[in-house]
Amino acid sequence: MSAESTPEPGIPGDDNGTTGPDSGRGRRKPRARRRGLMIAAWTAAGVVVLGGTGLGYVYFKLNGNLKSVDIDQALGTDRPTKADNGSENILVLGSDTRSGSNKKLGGGTDDGSARSDTAMIIHVYQGHRRASVVSIPRDTLIDRPACTDPKGVTHDAARDVMFNSAYSTGGAACAVKTVESMSGVRMDHYLEVDFAGFQKLIDQLGGVRITTTKDIDDPDSHLRLKAGAHTLDGAQALGLVRTRHGVGDGSDLGRIQLQQAFVKALLDQVEHVGLLGNPKKLLDLADTATKAVTTDSSLGSVNSLMSFADGLKGIGASDMTMVTLPVRYDPADPNRVLVEQSKARLVWNALRTDTAIPKAATTGTATGEAAGVVTAS
Repeated sequence: MSAESTPEPGIPGDDNGTTGPDSGRGRRKPRARRRGLMIAAWTAAGVVVLGGTGLGYVYFKLNGNLKSVDIDQALGTDRPTKADNGSENILVLGSDTRSGSNKKLGGGTDDGSARSDTAMIIHVYQGHRRASVVSIPRDTLIDRPACTDPKGVTHDAARDVMFNSAYSTGGAACAVKTVESMSGVRMDHYLEVDFAGFQKLIDQLGGVRITTTKDIDDPDSHLRLKAGAHTLDGAQALGLVRTRHGVGDGSDLGRIQLQQAFVKALLDQVEHVGLLGNPKKLLDLADTATKAVTTDSSLGSVNSLMSFADGLKGIGASDMTMVTLPVRYDPADPNRVLVEQSKARLVWNALRTDTAIPKAATTGTATGEAAGVVTAS
């Protein structure tokens, strides 16, 4: 079974909005322009609305919340070539630090360290009408390049280490360098989200509606859901995107399938929240979002985030193809996976050439058996 989730890979940049078996039959309703990468978009919307009221201090408040990392300075010029056709690649990480307000969220041990719990490459095609998302399993064994951490300590290259060790070893810059080394694809931007901010954002949105086709019971992520329709609060949403033992085969691949389904449910719902008519709610969301994210330095201001979000606001759930990096289970350790290099090259080549990811890239690869367990309500 393929690791790919719906929709099927389409033609990048196709702007007729009628892909799929019902194309041209009048079944699809025109949709409102939707926001992609919702964290950036919430911030932009809040600033636009509130800035227009003359509350200039709002800009400075939100700007002061943002944290950024100078990836370009840290990595220098020895990197893949940047595309010149308007397409973009964004590395998005979910950080599972166990310190501070994240301590009690989502299970795990409070050791004060930070790891990349979730990793996705978002490729925005030329014209910014479609996107592909490639999830990287954190348990993937990879060769990590030499990295210098934020304290200036250099760490030698390492072979056959887990992907998420790049972040814990050398922070954001090392994670970006590792992805670029694996793929040969330039990461144009970096976004990192922490647990506490994620939970608060979902609560402020009023929850996310999903339907589960099976019971989910995972004491590690504190998530228990009966099969059926649910409106997840922040804690439940966090549990869902972190659960791995409560459904499927208990693997990280199953968790990725749940994460991808949740992202689509969130994108489908946000357009109906009615934020533009509620300046107070916009400010609260923007304040939480800017505190929750760390960006690369080129996105490290509200103005930059506004411009970035504006270029993505036409991309909704139906415009996104989601796949998992092609992998197979490690015969020496079933808790680890190995990259299927020939199939992975198809994925990386598609991102480099701004073309659709071929179905062959994810056919016959390892999956987590959680596909279809979560859908949008």
